[in-house]
This record gives sequence, structure tokens and C-alpha cells, in this order.
Amino acid sequence: MKTPLAFDNRFVRELPGDPRGTNERRQVHGAAWSAVSPTPVATPTLLAHAREVAELVGFGPDDHTSPRFAEVFGGNALLTGMQPYAACYGGHQFGHWAGQLGDGRAISLGEVVNARGERWELQLKGAGPTPYSRTADGRAVLRSSIREFLCSEAMHHLGVPTTRALSVVHTGEPVMRDMFYDGNPQMEPGAVVCRVAPSFIRFGNFEIATARGDETLLRQLADFTIARDFPHIDAAAPARYAQWFREVCARTASMLVQWMRVGFVHGVMNTDNMSVLGLTIDYGPYGFLDDFDPHWTPNTTDAGGRRYRYANQPAIAQWNLERFADALRPLFADIEPLKDGLGAYVDRFNAEYRAMLATKFGFPDFSATHEALAQEGLGLLTDVEGDHTLFFRALTEWQGEVPQDDAAAVTALGDMFYDAAKRDAQTPAMAAWLRRWHAARHAPSVDVAATQAAMTRANPRFIPRNYLAQQAIDAATAGDASVLHDLLDTLRRPYDAQPGREAFAAKRPDWARHKAGCSMLSCSS
Repeated sequence: MKTPLAFDNRFVRELPGDPRGTNERRQVHGAAWSAVSPTPVATPTLLAHAREVAELVGFGPDDHTSPRFAEVFGGNALLTGMQPYAACYGGHQFGHWAGQLGDGRAISLGEVVNARGERWELQLKGAGPTPYSRTADGRAVLRSSIREFLCSEAMHHLGVPTTRALSVVHTGEPVMRDMFYDGNPQMEPGAVVCRVAPSFIRFGNFEIATARGDETLLRQLADFTIARDFPHIDAAAPARYAQWFREVCARTASMLVQWMRVGFVHGVMNTDNMSVLGLTIDYGPYGFLDDFDPHWTPNTTDAGGRRYRYANQPAIAQWNLERFADALRPLFADIEPLKDGLGAYVDRFNAEYRAMLATKFGFPDFSATHEALAQEGLGLLTDVEGDHTLFFRALTEWQGEVPQDDAAAVTALGDMFYDAAKRDAQTPAMAAWLRRWHAARHAPSVDVAATQAAMTRANPRFIPRNYLAQQAIDAATAGDASVLHDLLDTLRRPYDAQPGREAFAAKRPDWARHKAGCSMLSCSS
């Protein structure tokens, strides 16, 4: 690689580190991080990279072609200025305090400051064990690495706040995983993904300090986070913690609205998977709605209680913020600023969610009439088992009047139904709703061209459906990365027509309804 990167590793420089330098599993007290180096792999080979992220970090256009690029981002070498470490944090998992968790297989290489002065942390996932690995091996498999790489970039191009992904490197080493937790582990190809974000600090970094009664570390973490990641907040102001917490709440609300807009389901919204920057972080058993089912969760571990189902995500985010507030309580003389921040979450989410739904349906506002139409439309979409993405794209591109024949009206929505019997049973109701929706869209006070342009920006044509990701994984496992590259390129322009790539916009095929990796997924990766 010819392009040097400028590192300024403030996290390890300004926060206390683990005094023990040995890489053994243990409880780490009084420290925000532990120094640890990636474990080298057999034959690191670059499978894919995101050119936009490479440019963002500061790499030249051809740096990824160097063998050293794969060595660095596969964990076999370090660049000058890198200071690898794993962070210490805790978290609530599925509603229960889990104690120390930490970066069990994530190793941050350092913080790059690019030519524009932007700070980007580079983090390898799957680069070997750390003191926080507990009983795990610190590795990751190819399927989960490709999924995280694809979705990180897809979410960015969809306009959803997210961490990014620079690369996926095939390690040349197998990893044993019990994909279904059924006692039948198998060897799978290993990989390392490089994640990129301004910060990977999460709610759990603060929770672990408070849980251990370490107010000194808690205050150090809060002051550091404000100074580095929220520089617009006066770091010396008495009300800085209140202003910061309120902003974290507001950012989280905006992120959740965007999840709901594109039909994204995180799958494992534990507090250790919540970014203080309001970024989508830790792509594990996630999924995007195919048929619109508000109670769907992609996570097999959550199949019983469905705690993290699509419709419950806003409430879970609020619950997680409440746990974050609990962690920050020692920094406040009274709880009113914390209550104010939580109220800001509710207010921001409700306002932005209503505006988002109005835009998706093509309404200029969310009057009582529009709200009733939207809720009825979502209910019908559930009843007919219709595709979430294709339904809203069909509304976006609707031309002309709604046919008077009910069957013709519903047929005009296109191939978006997963159950013909349910479609037929609801055809009269759906056709009647379409006529009322169309009348509201074309009311005299509506600027149809403007609302349609807004719909086009809000309703994607292409999303990283699970079955598409699985096809890319299967091909890459067989040695063909072209499907991955084609899919990544398509997801760069999710709102455009892209003639010739219609297959990437199709609804989930029947063969994928219950296929592993195409419907529900486990946390195994």
C-alpha cells in the first residue's frame, strides 16, 4: 500500500487501560480497554471492499490491490500508528443484566484522521480472541462477515445512520460453529470484516462502570465521549451531561424511525449493541421485512418471546435508553434531566415517525384522515401477506386512476403477494382502500409531483434481503465473489431503477421461505 494513514488514537491515550498485558479471558476492572493484537491467519485473501469507505479512510484507489491490504485487514500485519485493543463493556441481553461482555472478537486497530479532519475508527471483527472472549474463539465465519459487510454499506446508501464496512478478508482457515445450536457443529470458512465508524462506544461501556461502582471511570468515559465525539457540546459546562444524554436520546429516535421506514429488524437490540452516536451497530441475526409482519423477528434465539420483533423496536430502544440513564445516574444531582432526555426520545420518535409514514404513503401531512388511511393500509398489507418494500414502491410508481374492477386494481400492485388465497380474500377491501388512498393523494391541495418525489426518496426498490445475501454467501463459499460484488454495486443505488438488475428487487422466492439464512437466523457467527 502506497498511501500512509494518520493515526490519532485518543481512546487508548486518554482512557485508562488494562494493566495486565496477557491475552487471557478474565474480568477487567478499572479499565476501558485491553491491549491485544490480532491473531494471524493462514492465507488472508481480500474477498470484497467498499471503495467509498476506502476513500473515506484515506486510502488511494489502488491500495486494496496490494497483498499488504489483505494482511492488515485479515489480522496478519499492522500499519505504522496502529495500537490494537479490545474495549471493556457490559450490557443487558434480552432484558437481563449480563455483566462484563466486551469486545470478544472485535479488535480496534486505531483511529484514522483523514484529510478532511474526520475521525474513523478501524475495527476488525473475527481477528482472534481477546480478554473478553469468555469461552469463544474470537473468530467469525464467512456467512456472517459477508452479511455484516453488505448490510453496513446497504444501510448507509439507504440513508440509515450506521457504522460502515471497509472489507471482507477470507482467512483460509475453517471455524467450527453450531449454526442452529442443536448439537451439530460444522466447520465453516472463516473471515474477518473491517468495520469503520467515528466511534464504537456503546451504552454498555457506561453500564459496566456503574455496575461495578466505578464512578471515576464512568466520569472519565462520559467526559471523553463528549470531548471527542460531541465537540459541539461545551465540555466545561455544568449541564454538559444533560445536553449529551438528550442528544443521544434524540439520535436514537431518529435511527429507529429510519429502521422502521426501510423494514429493518436488528434482531438483537441488547444494550451492548446500542451506539451512543445513534448508529446502527453490530449486524448479527438481522433481517428486512419481506411480507409485512409487525411481529416478525429474524433471530431464532428470540423466536419464543419475540422481544426484538419489528413493531417492538421503538419500545425496546426506549427501554435501553432507560438502562443507559440508570448507568449515568451518578453523574446527576437529580433525575429531571434524565427524564427530560427520555421524553425527548418519545417526542422525537413520534414526530419523525408520523412524518415518515406520511412521506411513504405520499401524503403532504399526517392529518387524521391520512393517519387512518395509513393504518388501514398497513393492516391490509399484513392480512394479504404482501411484500413491504414492493408495496410501497408500487404506490410510489402508481400511474393513472385505480381500475374500477377490484381484481385489476390489486393486480396493478404487481408481484408482491406471498399467499394467493389471502390476496383473493382481501381483494375487495384492498381495491377499496386503493381508491381512497388515490383520492387522498390527488386532493386539490396536494402537490402530487412533490409528494411523489419524496416517496421515491423514502421507498427503496432494492434492499439486502436475506435470500440475496445467502446467494452471495453460497457463491463466495464456492469461490465465486462476483455475486457479492454485483449485489454490493446494486445496493449502492437502492432508489434507482437500474435496468437489468430487476432480479435483485424481486420478492423472496418460495424456496427461501424456510431455508437457513433466508428466513430466520441464529446468533451463531
